[in-house]
Amino acid sequence: MNINDLSDNQGARRPRKRVGRGPGSGLGKTGGRGVKGQKSRSGVAIKGFEGGQMPLYMRLPKRGFKKPNRVKFQELTLGRLQEAIDAGKINAGALTEEALVASGVVRRKLDGVRLIASGKITAKVSLEIACASAGAISAVEKAGGSVSVSIPPKVKTPRNIKTVPADPGDSK
Repeated sequence: MNINDLSDNQGARRPRKRVGRGPGSGLGKTGGRGVKGQKSRSGVAIKGFEGGQMPLYMRLPKRGFKKPNRVKFQELTLGRLQEAIDAGKINAGALTEEALVASGVVRRKLDGVRLIASGKITAKVSLEIACASAGAISAVEKAGGSVSVSIPPKVKTPRNIKTVPADPGDSK
């Protein structure tokens, strides 16, 4: 085979569409744009334009916000940790985030590893991680292990319930 024999596969390169080059081309006269109207002219920009009426995307209420600098944790469940210990990927004992990443239990640690109370753990482990849920900490301690976290778990507080004062004219 010579270099001058090389070519693309059949159909890999399509010829460009030559619009408005006579009736024999199939795209003559109006050039595939139909007849008259704004869309048949050049310089059309009507996406989202509703004829001067307030567009739908502006009428709908705006909600939510994504904090650009929020902390992203790599989540690790108790069940996955127990599977890794049972499979021999990692030794039960003192575990750090770096050891979890090196053994392949978690892919990457992002801003830290967060332990989630999903699944069961029976091994006695001593974890040193960024964050853990309260249920996960109690499950590990129940199995005889310990968890030290750099960010303490959030404590759920009840919402403030406003009490309505008694009506003074209601006295009996």
